[in-house]
Amino acid sequence: MLWSNAIKTNAAAAITVAVLVLVVLASLAGCGFALRGSYELPYKGIFVAAPSTSAVASLVRRELGTTSTKPVTTATAADAELTISVERRDRQILSLSGAGRVREYELKLLVRYQFSESSGRVLIPTSEIQLTRILTYDDSLIIAKQQEEALLYTDMEKDIVGQILRRMAAVKHVN
Repeated sequence: MLWSNAIKTNAAAAITVAVLVLVVLASLAGCGFALRGSYELPYKGIFVAAPSTSAVASLVRRELGTTSTKPVTTATAADAELTISVERRDRQILSLSGAGRVREYELKLLVRYQFSESSGRVLIPTSEIQLTRILTYDDSLIIAKQQEEALLYTDMEKDIVGQILRRMAAVKHVN
């Protein structure tokens, strides 16, 4: 008797959870939520002009390689050009402890870019994206904090690449 009540209670709980999950999924679908997919650009090839040390430029090239638009190595072979003129990292002290030791850093990544067609028509005028992250710091965990800083910069680079590609996909192409 005791076991049958426990089984009925567990079954009721499982059904309740399933109904709640379905309600949440239905509400997300109803509001237009969708996972980000690939970026569809109306160009066969895009030239990415940037300094050779640009991490954002290499991530853009990698993302374009997964779409129908391919990165090309020369501007003459491209239908459009993405120019990354500035990519700057900055780290500033945000707070200090009572003993004068750094407690937090503010990490910034600034990217300035422009997107134009091969005809010279500017589709996205020179624009900036600046992202900021807070890094808590501890002198006793130097290596771990250096790795965390590198991960935060990598995350910001990926975020900026996504923003740039979404903006490029949203621009109207005129034949």
